[in-house]
Amino acid sequence: MAATATAICLTLNQPSTCRLQKAPSPTKFRVFTLRCSSSSQTATATGLADRPWKTSDARLVLEDGSIWRAKSFGASGTQVGEVVFNTSLTGYQEILTDPSYAGQFVLMTNPHIGNTGVNFDDEESTQCFLAGLVIRSLSISTSNWRCTETLGDYLADRNIMGIYDVDTRAITRRLRQDGSLIGVLSTEETKTEKELLEMSRSWDIVGIDLISGVSCKAPYEWVNKTDLEWSFNSRKDVETFRVVAYDFGIKHNILRRLASYGCKITVVPSTWPASEVLKMKPDGVLFSNGPGDPSAVPYAVETVKEILGKVPVFGICMGHQLLGQALGGTTFKMKFGHHGGNHPVRNLRTGDVEISAQNHNYAVDPQSLPKGVEVTHVNLNDGSCAGLAYPAKNIMSLQYHPEASPGPHDSDYAFREFIEMMRKVGQDV
Repeated sequence: MAATATAICLTLNQPSTCRLQKAPSPTKFRVFTLRCSSSSQTATATGLADRPWKTSDARLVLEDGSIWRAKSFGASGTQVGEVVFNTSLTGYQEILTDPSYAGQFVLMTNPHIGNTGVNFDDEESTQCFLAGLVIRSLSISTSNWRCTETLGDYLADRNIMGIYDVDTRAITRRLRQDGSLIGVLSTEETKTEKELLEMSRSWDIVGIDLISGVSCKAPYEWVNKTDLEWSFNSRKDVETFRVVAYDFGIKHNILRRLASYGCKITVVPSTWPASEVLKMKPDGVLFSNGPGDPSAVPYAVETVKEILGKVPVFGICMGHQLLGQALGGTTFKMKFGHHGGNHPVRNLRTGDVEISAQNHNYAVDPQSLPKGVEVTHVNLNDGSCAGLAYPAKNIMSLQYHPEASPGPHDSDYAFREFIEMMRKVGQDV
Protein backbone atom coordinates (compact mmCIF):
# COMPACT_ATOMS: atom_id res chain seq x y z
CA MET A 1 0.00 0.00 0.00
CA ALA A 2 1.32 3.40 -0.89
CA ALA A 3 2.35 5.44 2.07
CA THR A 4 0.30 8.54 2.75
CA ALA A 5 2.15 11.67 3.67
CA THR A 6 1.28 14.66 5.76
CA ALA A 7 2.94 18.01 5.20
CA ILE A 8 3.56 20.98 7.44
CA CYS A 9 4.32 24.24 5.66
CA LEU A 10 5.93 27.17 7.44
CA THR A 11 6.19 30.38 5.37
CA LEU A 12 7.46 33.77 6.47
CA ASN A 13 5.53 36.46 4.64
CA GLN A 14 6.72 39.96 3.67
CA PRO A 15 10.40 39.30 4.34
CA SER A 16 11.39 42.76 3.19
CA THR A 17 9.73 44.29 6.26
CA CYS A 18 11.70 42.24 8.77
CA ARG A 19 14.85 43.93 9.98
CA LEU A 20 17.17 43.52 12.95
CA GLN A 21 17.24 46.68 15.05
CA LYS A 22 20.60 48.44 15.48
CA ALA A 23 22.08 46.43 12.60
CA PRO A 24 24.53 48.39 10.44
CA SER A 25 22.49 47.55 7.37
CA PRO A 26 19.04 46.08 6.79
CA THR A 27 19.13 42.32 7.14
CA LYS A 28 16.59 40.41 5.08
CA PHE A 29 15.13 37.00 5.87
CA ARG A 30 14.77 34.47 3.12
CA VAL A 31 11.36 32.93 2.54
CA PHE A 32 11.44 29.19 3.24
CA THR A 33 9.10 26.23 3.32
CA LEU A 34 9.51 23.27 5.69
CA ARG A 35 7.86 20.09 4.53
CA CYS A 36 7.67 17.06 6.84
CA SER A 37 6.21 13.69 5.94
CA SER A 38 5.69 10.42 7.74
CA SER A 39 4.37 7.06 6.73
CA SER A 40 1.09 5.95 8.28
CA GLN A 41 2.50 2.43 8.27
CA THR A 42 5.46 3.56 10.32
CA ALA A 43 3.18 5.42 12.74
CA THR A 44 1.07 2.35 13.26
CA ALA A 45 4.08 0.09 13.68
CA THR A 46 5.62 2.33 16.34
CA GLY A 47 2.35 2.88 18.19
CA LEU A 48 2.22 6.59 17.34
CA ALA A 49 -1.21 6.16 15.78
CA ASP A 50 -2.49 5.62 19.33
CA ARG A 51 -1.95 8.02 22.18
CA PRO A 52 1.59 7.48 23.51
CA TRP A 53 0.60 8.51 27.05
CA LYS A 54 -1.51 6.84 29.74
CA THR A 55 -5.19 7.77 29.64
CA SER A 56 -7.68 7.93 32.49
CA ASP A 57 -8.54 4.40 33.58
CA ALA A 58 -9.76 4.87 37.17
CA ARG A 59 -12.64 6.53 38.98
CA LEU A 60 -12.98 7.90 42.49
CA VAL A 61 -16.67 8.08 43.36
CA LEU A 62 -17.54 9.97 46.55
CA GLU A 63 -20.68 9.53 48.60
CA ASP A 64 -21.77 13.09 47.72
CA GLY A 65 -22.24 11.93 44.13
CA SER A 66 -19.12 13.52 42.65
CA ILE A 67 -17.06 11.42 40.22
CA TRP A 68 -13.35 12.05 39.69
CA ARG A 69 -11.60 10.43 36.74
CA ALA A 70 -7.91 9.70 37.11
CA LYS A 71 -5.03 7.49 36.04
CA SER A 72 -4.14 4.44 38.09
CA PHE A 73 -0.85 3.15 39.46
CA GLY A 74 -0.02 0.42 41.93
CA ALA A 75 -2.70 -2.26 42.27
CA SER A 76 -5.96 -2.48 40.34
CA GLY A 77 -9.48 -3.43 41.39
CA THR A 78 -12.16 -1.78 43.53
CA GLN A 79 -11.72 -0.51 47.08
CA VAL A 80 -13.88 1.45 49.53
CA GLY A 81 -12.56 3.80 52.23
CA GLU A 82 -12.80 7.17 53.94
CA VAL A 83 -11.06 9.97 52.05
CA VAL A 84 -8.82 12.25 54.15
CA PHE A 85 -6.21 14.80 53.11
CA ASN A 86 -2.65 15.02 54.44
CA THR A 87 -0.72 18.30 54.30
CA SER A 88 2.79 16.87 54.76
CA LEU A 89 5.32 17.98 52.16
CA THR A 90 7.50 14.88 52.55
CA GLY A 91 7.37 11.46 54.17
CA TYR A 92 4.88 9.66 51.97
CA GLN A 93 6.45 6.28 52.74
CA GLU A 94 6.02 6.74 56.50
CA ILE A 95 2.41 7.75 55.81
CA LEU A 96 1.82 4.67 53.67
CA THR A 97 3.01 2.39 56.46
CA ASP A 98 1.29 4.18 59.37
CA PRO A 99 -1.33 1.70 60.68
CA SER A 100 -3.52 4.62 61.79
CA TYR A 101 -4.59 5.07 58.15
CA ALA A 102 -6.32 1.68 57.98
CA GLY A 103 -9.61 2.01 56.11
CA GLN A 104 -8.71 5.39 54.58
CA PHE A 105 -7.73 6.83 51.21
CA VAL A 106 -4.94 9.34 51.85
CA LEU A 107 -4.97 12.36 49.55
CA MET A 108 -1.66 14.24 49.52
CA THR A 109 -2.07 18.00 49.14
CA ASN A 110 1.56 18.33 48.08
CA PRO A 111 1.22 17.91 44.30
CA HIS A 112 4.46 16.10 43.41
CA ILE A 113 4.82 12.63 44.93
CA GLY A 114 7.20 9.74 44.25
CA ASN A 115 10.36 11.63 43.35
CA THR A 116 12.46 10.01 46.12
CA GLY A 117 11.14 6.50 45.55
CA VAL A 118 10.97 4.17 48.56
CA ASN A 119 13.46 2.42 50.82
CA PHE A 120 13.35 -0.13 53.60
CA ASP A 121 14.56 2.22 56.36
CA ASP A 122 11.57 4.59 56.44
CA GLU A 123 8.79 2.08 57.03
CA GLU A 124 6.70 2.58 60.17
CA SER A 125 5.21 -0.92 60.22
CA THR A 126 5.61 -4.25 58.48
CA GLN A 127 3.00 -3.49 55.78
CA CYS A 128 0.73 -0.85 54.23
CA PHE A 129 -2.66 -0.62 55.92
CA LEU A 130 -4.25 2.31 54.07
CA ALA A 131 -6.97 1.71 51.47
CA GLY A 132 -5.34 3.77 48.73
CA LEU A 133 -3.28 6.81 47.74
CA VAL A 134 -4.58 9.86 45.85
CA ILE A 135 -2.07 12.32 44.36
CA ARG A 136 -1.91 15.07 41.76
CA SER A 137 1.35 14.28 39.98
CA LEU A 138 3.28 11.01 39.98
CA SER A 139 7.00 11.51 39.46
CA ILE A 140 8.25 9.74 36.32
CA SER A 141 11.71 9.33 37.82
CA THR A 142 13.30 8.80 41.24
CA SER A 143 16.41 10.41 42.65
CA ASN A 144 17.59 9.53 46.16
CA TRP A 145 20.67 7.78 47.46
CA ARG A 146 18.57 5.38 49.55
CA CYS A 147 15.97 4.57 46.87
CA THR A 148 15.47 0.87 46.21
CA GLU A 149 12.14 0.87 44.36
CA THR A 150 9.68 3.18 42.62
CA LEU A 151 6.48 4.18 44.40
CA GLY A 152 4.30 2.48 41.77
CA ASP A 153 6.11 -0.84 42.05
CA TYR A 154 6.06 -0.60 45.85
CA LEU A 155 2.26 -0.18 45.93
CA ALA A 156 1.70 -2.89 43.33
CA ASP A 157 3.76 -5.39 45.36
CA ARG A 158 1.62 -4.62 48.43
CA ASN A 159 -1.72 -4.63 46.60
CA ILE A 160 -2.42 -0.95 47.34
CA MET A 161 -4.31 1.15 44.80
CA GLY A 162 -3.20 4.62 43.76
CA ILE A 163 -4.47 7.29 41.37
CA TYR A 164 -2.91 10.45 39.93
CA ASP A 165 -3.74 13.25 37.50
CA VAL A 166 -6.77 14.14 39.59
CA ASP A 167 -7.64 17.60 40.95
CA THR A 168 -6.51 17.08 44.56
CA ARG A 169 -7.00 20.76 45.37
CA ALA A 170 -10.68 20.62 44.42
CA ILE A 171 -11.22 17.41 46.41
CA THR A 172 -9.45 18.92 49.43
CA ARG A 173 -11.69 22.00 49.32
CA ARG A 174 -14.71 19.71 49.19
CA LEU A 175 -13.48 17.72 52.21
CA ARG A 176 -12.83 20.91 54.18
CA GLN A 177 -16.30 22.16 53.36
CA ASP A 178 -18.32 18.96 53.75
CA GLY A 179 -16.04 16.88 55.99
CA SER A 180 -14.39 13.51 55.37
CA LEU A 181 -16.30 11.49 52.77
CA ILE A 182 -16.57 7.80 52.02
CA GLY A 183 -15.33 6.99 48.53
CA VAL A 184 -14.87 4.06 46.18
CA LEU A 185 -11.79 3.76 44.00
CA SER A 186 -12.11 1.48 40.98
CA THR A 187 -10.25 0.52 37.82
CA GLU A 188 -12.94 -1.97 36.78
CA GLU A 189 -14.80 -0.75 33.70
CA THR A 190 -17.58 -3.29 34.27
CA LYS A 191 -18.77 -1.49 37.38
CA THR A 192 -21.24 1.29 36.70
CA GLU A 193 -21.05 4.67 38.41
CA LYS A 194 -24.37 3.90 40.08
CA GLU A 195 -22.94 0.70 41.58
CA LEU A 196 -19.85 2.52 42.87
CA LEU A 197 -21.98 5.29 44.38
CA GLU A 198 -24.17 2.72 46.17
CA MET A 199 -21.02 1.11 47.56
CA SER A 200 -19.81 4.43 48.95
CA ARG A 201 -23.15 5.12 50.60
CA SER A 202 -23.54 1.66 52.12
CA TRP A 203 -20.20 1.59 54.01
CA ASP A 204 -19.22 3.53 57.11
CA ILE A 205 -15.99 3.71 59.09
CA VAL A 206 -17.69 4.83 62.31
CA GLY A 207 -18.15 2.08 64.88
CA ILE A 208 -15.76 -0.38 63.21
CA ASP A 209 -12.98 -2.01 65.24
CA LEU A 210 -9.98 -1.33 63.00
CA ILE A 211 -7.42 -1.90 65.77
CA SER A 212 -7.78 -5.68 65.80
CA GLY A 213 -6.70 -5.79 62.16
CA VAL A 214 -3.43 -3.91 62.68
CA SER A 215 -2.28 -5.07 66.13
CA CYS A 216 0.35 -7.75 66.64
CA LYS A 217 -0.87 -11.25 67.48
CA ALA A 218 1.64 -12.10 70.21
CA PRO A 219 4.01 -10.22 72.56
CA TYR A 220 7.54 -9.42 71.39
CA GLU A 221 10.59 -7.52 72.58
CA TRP A 222 11.77 -4.36 70.81
CA VAL A 223 15.44 -3.35 71.01
CA ASN A 224 16.22 -1.11 67.99
CA LYS A 225 17.12 2.49 68.75
CA THR A 226 17.17 5.49 66.45
CA ASP A 227 20.07 4.97 64.01
CA LEU A 228 23.20 6.91 64.96
CA GLU A 229 23.10 8.93 61.74
CA TRP A 230 19.63 10.23 62.69
CA SER A 231 20.06 10.24 66.46
CA PHE A 232 19.12 13.25 68.61
CA ASN A 233 18.12 13.93 72.24
CA SER A 234 19.15 10.42 73.32
CA ARG A 235 19.99 9.76 76.96
CA LYS A 236 23.64 9.43 77.88
CA ASP A 237 23.16 7.53 81.17
CA VAL A 238 22.65 3.80 81.52
CA GLU A 239 19.50 3.78 83.66
CA THR A 240 16.92 1.39 82.18
CA PHE A 241 13.13 1.46 82.51
CA ARG A 242 10.92 -1.46 81.61
CA VAL A 243 7.96 -0.33 79.46
CA VAL A 244 5.04 -2.39 78.16
CA ALA A 245 3.60 -0.90 74.95
CA TYR A 246 0.07 -1.77 73.88
CA ASP A 247 -0.02 -2.17 70.12
CA PHE A 248 -3.17 -0.48 68.83
CA GLY A 249 -1.34 0.15 65.55
CA ILE A 250 2.00 1.32 66.91
CA LYS A 251 4.56 3.07 64.73
CA HIS A 252 8.12 1.80 64.82
CA ASN A 253 9.57 5.22 65.56
CA ILE A 254 7.69 5.40 68.87
CA LEU A 255 9.52 2.25 69.89
CA ARG A 256 12.85 3.56 68.56
CA ARG A 257 12.52 6.78 70.54
CA LEU A 258 11.66 4.91 73.77
CA ALA A 259 14.65 2.61 73.24
CA SER A 260 16.89 5.60 72.58
CA TYR A 261 15.83 7.04 75.93
CA GLY A 262 16.92 3.84 77.67
CA CYS A 263 13.74 1.78 77.81
CA LYS A 264 13.50 -1.99 77.62
CA ILE A 265 10.27 -2.55 75.69
CA THR A 266 7.77 -5.39 75.47
CA VAL A 267 5.04 -4.91 72.88
CA VAL A 268 1.72 -6.67 73.55
CA PRO A 269 -1.44 -7.11 71.44
CA SER A 270 -4.41 -4.78 71.85
CA THR A 271 -6.41 -7.52 73.64
CA TRP A 272 -3.66 -8.47 76.10
CA PRO A 273 -5.14 -8.66 79.64
CA ALA A 274 -4.18 -5.87 82.00
CA SER A 275 -3.54 -8.43 84.72
CA GLU A 276 -0.81 -10.06 82.59
CA VAL A 277 0.81 -6.68 81.95
CA LEU A 278 0.88 -5.86 85.67
CA LYS A 279 2.51 -9.24 86.37
CA MET A 280 5.47 -8.06 84.27
CA LYS A 281 5.99 -5.30 86.86
CA PRO A 282 6.65 -2.57 84.28
CA ASP A 283 7.93 0.87 85.24
CA GLY A 284 5.40 2.33 82.80
CA VAL A 285 2.82 1.47 80.16
CA LEU A 286 2.42 3.12 76.77
CA PHE A 287 -0.89 3.14 74.89
CA SER A 288 -0.06 3.62 71.24
CA ASN A 289 -1.59 5.28 68.23
CA GLY A 290 -4.09 3.35 66.11
CA PRO A 291 -6.85 3.66 63.51
CA GLY A 292 -10.53 4.39 63.70
CA ASP A 293 -13.14 5.12 66.32
CA PRO A 294 -12.13 4.75 70.00
CA SER A 295 -15.76 4.06 70.90
CA ALA A 296 -15.62 0.92 68.72
CA VAL A 297 -13.08 -0.75 71.03
CA PRO A 298 -14.65 -0.83 74.53
CA TYR A 299 -12.36 -3.74 75.46
CA ALA A 300 -9.37 -1.40 75.09
CA VAL A 301 -11.02 1.23 77.28
CA GLU A 302 -11.57 -1.38 80.00
CA THR A 303 -7.93 -2.44 79.79
CA VAL A 304 -6.81 1.17 80.24
CA LYS A 305 -9.11 1.56 83.26
CA GLU A 306 -7.58 -1.49 84.97
CA ILE A 307 -4.05 -0.09 84.61
CA LEU A 308 -4.68 3.56 85.57
CA GLY A 309 -3.22 4.52 88.93
CA LYS A 310 -1.07 1.39 89.23
CA VAL A 311 1.87 2.46 87.01
CA PRO A 312 2.76 5.63 85.07
CA VAL A 313 1.08 5.69 81.64
CA PHE A 314 1.65 7.61 78.41
CA GLY A 315 -0.97 7.72 75.64
CA ILE A 316 -0.33 8.78 72.05
CA CYS A 317 -3.10 9.56 69.55
CA MET A 318 -5.55 6.63 69.92
CA GLY A 319 -4.00 6.00 73.32
CA HIS A 320 -4.83 9.60 74.26
CA GLN A 321 -8.48 9.10 73.23
CA LEU A 322 -8.75 5.81 75.12
CA LEU A 323 -7.35 7.52 78.21
CA GLY A 324 -9.95 10.27 77.84
CA GLN A 325 -12.76 7.72 77.80
CA ALA A 326 -11.24 5.67 80.62
CA LEU A 327 -11.14 8.81 82.78
CA GLY A 328 -14.86 9.33 82.20
CA GLY A 329 -14.69 11.72 79.25
CA THR A 330 -16.17 11.43 75.78
CA THR A 331 -14.73 11.55 72.26
CA PHE A 332 -16.26 12.87 69.06
CA LYS A 333 -15.60 12.59 65.33
CA MET A 334 -14.04 15.70 63.84
CA LYS A 335 -15.18 17.28 60.58
CA PHE A 336 -12.11 16.31 58.58
CA GLY A 337 -9.54 15.52 61.25
CA HIS A 338 -5.89 16.45 61.48
CA HIS A 339 -3.45 14.81 59.06
CA GLY A 340 -0.03 16.28 58.34
CA GLY A 341 3.37 17.27 59.65
CA ASN A 342 2.77 20.99 60.12
CA HIS A 343 0.08 21.45 62.81
CA PRO A 344 0.76 24.15 65.44
CA VAL A 345 0.16 23.18 69.08
CA ARG A 346 0.55 25.32 72.18
CA ASN A 347 1.99 23.80 75.34
CA LEU A 348 -0.16 25.49 77.98
CA ARG A 349 2.35 24.77 80.74
CA THR A 350 5.27 26.53 79.06
CA GLY A 351 3.55 28.74 76.49
CA ASP A 352 5.76 27.27 73.76
CA VAL A 353 4.34 26.56 70.31
CA GLU A 354 5.31 23.26 68.70
CA ILE A 355 4.93 22.27 65.06
CA SER A 356 3.61 18.74 65.27
CA ALA A 357 2.84 15.64 63.20
CA GLN A 358 -0.80 14.61 63.51
CA ASN A 359 -3.07 11.88 62.19
CA HIS A 360 -6.49 11.45 63.77
CA ASN A 361 -10.20 11.90 63.02
CA TYR A 362 -11.41 11.85 66.63
CA ALA A 363 -10.79 14.12 69.61
CA VAL A 364 -11.44 14.21 73.35
CA ASP A 365 -14.09 16.66 74.58
CA PRO A 366 -12.28 18.54 77.38
CA GLN A 367 -15.59 19.67 78.92
CA SER A 368 -16.46 16.03 79.65
CA LEU A 369 -13.34 15.30 81.71
CA PRO A 370 -13.53 15.02 85.51
CA LYS A 371 -11.96 17.43 87.96
CA GLY A 372 -8.23 16.97 88.34
CA VAL A 373 -7.57 16.19 84.66
CA GLU A 374 -5.53 18.99 83.08
CA VAL A 375 -5.56 19.98 79.41
CA THR A 376 -1.86 20.51 78.69
CA HIS A 377 -1.83 21.18 74.94
CA VAL A 378 -4.20 22.86 72.50
CA ASN A 379 -4.27 22.69 68.70
CA LEU A 380 -3.97 26.26 67.46
CA ASN A 381 -5.84 25.61 64.22
CA ASP A 382 -9.17 24.76 65.85
CA GLY A 383 -8.66 24.89 69.63
CA SER A 384 -9.18 21.15 70.10
CA CYS A 385 -7.61 19.24 73.00
CA ALA A 386 -4.11 18.05 72.05
CA GLY A 387 -2.78 16.83 75.41
CA LEU A 388 -3.86 15.71 78.88
CA ALA A 389 -2.28 15.11 82.27
CA TYR A 390 -3.60 13.70 85.55
CA PRO A 391 -0.71 14.11 88.01
CA ALA A 392 -2.55 12.34 90.83
CA LYS A 393 -2.50 9.09 88.82
CA ASN A 394 0.72 9.65 86.86
CA ILE A 395 -1.02 9.99 83.50
CA MET A 396 0.14 11.96 80.46
CA SER A 397 -1.05 11.88 76.85
CA LEU A 398 -0.76 13.65 73.51
CA GLN A 399 -3.22 13.69 70.63
CA TYR A 400 -0.38 14.01 68.14
CA HIS A 401 2.87 12.17 67.36
CA PRO A 402 5.95 13.23 69.38
CA GLU A 403 8.01 10.67 67.46
CA ALA A 404 7.16 12.49 64.18
CA SER A 405 8.29 10.28 61.28
CA PRO A 406 7.44 12.14 59.20
CA GLY A 407 7.48 15.58 60.74
CA PRO A 408 9.44 17.90 63.04
CA HIS A 409 11.06 16.90 66.34
CA ASP A 410 9.63 19.75 68.44
CA SER A 411 7.67 17.38 70.68
CA ASP A 412 10.30 14.72 71.28
CA TYR A 413 10.69 16.04 74.84
CA ALA A 414 7.48 14.15 75.72
CA PHE A 415 9.45 10.90 75.86
CA ARG A 416 11.85 12.52 78.33
CA GLU A 417 8.89 13.62 80.47
CA PHE A 418 7.60 10.04 80.49
CA ILE A 419 11.05 8.87 81.61
CA GLU A 420 11.12 11.46 84.39
CA MET A 421 7.66 10.44 85.56
CA MET A 422 8.72 6.78 85.78
CA ARG A 423 11.90 7.76 87.62
CA LYS A 424 10.00 9.86 90.14
CA VAL A 425 7.43 7.13 90.84
CA GLY A 426 10.22 4.59 91.23
CA GLN A 427 11.98 6.76 93.78
CA ASP A 428 8.77 7.24 95.77
CA VAL A 429 8.09 3.51 96.05
